[in-house]
Amino acid sequence: MNVKIINHSANPLPAYATSGSSGMDIRANLSKTFILLPMQRAAIPTGIFIELPEGYEAQIRPRSGLALKQGITCLNTPGTIDADYRGEIKVILINLSVEEQPINNGDRIAQLIIQRVVSVEWEPSIEINETQRGAGGFGHTGRS
Repeated sequence: MNVKIINHSANPLPAYATSGSSGMDIRANLSKTFILLPMQRAAIPTGIFIELPEGYEAQIRPRSGLALKQGITCLNTPGTIDADYRGEIKVILINLSVEEQPINNGDRIAQLIIQRVVSVEWEPSIEINETQRGAGGFGHTGRS
């Protein structure tokens, strides 16, 4: 699938790291190093604008290495970019570590994943089918 993209940064376009990767690395577009303080959250610009076809979304997800090594993750995960959004993609990061964490221009800060979206039409009803699980939730199945 081809997707139109505008890159207002000097960074490479989002790209798959390997042939088996589900997500493309997306990079920070910063004029200077940004220091993310402990428990601070910030919307980090990427310089990327996309035109998704109707029926698709882009998702922003954390990078596991960034989370493990630096304690940085994405809020509102996965972040949804709707097909009709035309603004710059920004990534909401939070520093969950106890140390200041620098974010530099070009740092890989998240993954971008393109997914098909299924639209539904609600069918109002007065009852729904029962299942073995029923209304049990939040660990109700007892499986780990």
